[in-house]
Amino acid sequence: MRLLALDTATEACSAALLVEGEVLERYEVAPRRHAELVLPMLESLLDEAGLSLSRLDALAFGRGPGAFTGLRIAAGVAQGIALGAELPVVPVSTLAALAHGAFRERGETAVLAGIDARMGEVYWGIYRGVEAGVMECVGEECVCPPQVVPVPPGKGWFGAGTAWACHGEILARRLGPRLAAWAGDSLPRARDIAVLGAGLYRAGRAVDPAQALPVYLRDKVVAEKADATDRGRE
Repeated sequence: MRLLALDTATEACSAALLVEGEVLERYEVAPRRHAELVLPMLESLLDEAGLSLSRLDALAFGRGPGAFTGLRIAAGVAQGIALGAELPVVPVSTLAALAHGAFRERGETAVLAGIDARMGEVYWGIYRGVEAGVMECVGEECVCPPQVVPVPPGKGWFGAGTAWACHGEILARRLGPRLAAWAGDSLPRARDIAVLGAGLYRAGRAVDPAQALPVYLRDKVVAEKADATDRGRE
């Protein structure tokens, strides 16, 4: 399996190359420099491995949720490279990447992944490890105020992501004894996008480059509110 991955959904910009189970990565926390950094990162990884795009199986990217501009950069770069190289694309949840990072770094298998969505809201996903570090979403990812995030059953949950740096006390009160610990400095990384992307590729979840689109979550909420308003007028 040979897969190239990138992520620009948050303050971090990263790229990774997965080759036969081994991962090379470039990572830098550099707000507003994603467009400048991501292509050189990808090129340097291919050079280091002595690979060309034509020898890859697929390309993966962090599809969101996250910063609107960052998600558009990631999707645009992924689409452009994949179209030129005739590669399939694997969109990967950035919240799933956060959860996988918590497993990789700490061995956590019950993760509350949260990214600060600004405007007093958080992007939120509840993840459990099911096998070999594969993190499966419990319910659906959502965007909401930290005071009303969905609460998982049981105890021993670990919080990961910038939502915890911005709203840690509120989230801790909301979760109560279910929460064991949290780390607010966690950011999605392309190395986790690559591993998750490889699994999705094997499961037949790759798409045509034209279908490799960002997932904002907030757009869905706006659309649902508009639909409800329209129904109320009927």
